[in-house]
Amino acid sequence: MTEFTLYPAIDLKNGRCVRLIQGDMDRATEFSLTPAEQAAAFERMGFPYLHVVDLDGAFAGTSRNRESVEAIISAVNMPVQLGGGIRERQHVETWLEAGVTRLILGTIAARDPDFVKDCAREFPGKIAVGIDARDGLVAVEGWAEVSDLEATELAKRFEDSGVAAIIVTDIGRDGMKAGVNVDLTASLANTVSIPVIASGGVKSSDDITALRQSGAPISGSILGRALYDGDIDPVEALRLAAC
Repeated sequence: MTEFTLYPAIDLKNGRCVRLIQGDMDRATEFSLTPAEQAAAFERMGFPYLHVVDLDGAFAGTSRNRESVEAIISAVNMPVQLGGGIRERQHVETWLEAGVTRLILGTIAARDPDFVKDCAREFPGKIAVGIDARDGLVAVEGWAEVSDLEATELAKRFEDSGVAAIIVTDIGRDGMKAGVNVDLTASLANTVSIPVIASGGVKSSDDITALRQSGAPISGSILGRALYDGDIDPVEALRLAAC
């Protein structure tokens, strides 16, 4: 069975840890721990990899939470993948030099696939593509705009390009604890040879089991609100991921 990795998520807004409902910046829940404290807590739980999103950067088109991201990197030993507002070569170089393990390119992946391919070739294993979808169609600009491009078609553009992973988010379910979109994730995983990671809507350990038993080579899942709310037990989740 395909190796399966769980990525606890830290979403950053104005330097704080938050969770959004369906990507809506006006529907944010703020948590008490600082980003660095939350990252350290996830590492103590045993998670192997951290997923960080600069929400302000996703809307602005450039990084907005650099201090918080750097604090996270300093607080943990586990690898960190970062998305949100990374749309220029300088952004890529700066974050890799700062210690980010892998960068997630989203809006720019839909608008300039060649840029992403060039980065993937120049920085092997360091570039992931974020595909955010609503009803199967790609959304960009921090989910504010929905294109007419199908998520599977965008994924195909990066086949054999050196992209390390594709992170697919069903934004209609994100932050809703409505259950992960297994069908969408499996469709992408069966379409390309690039490792595909599920995101959006995970509500319990049953979602991890569903992804593992889908029959598709899904390589992992992002854990968000359900983990913060205590609906997912970290020990149980990690056990299921290792099965």
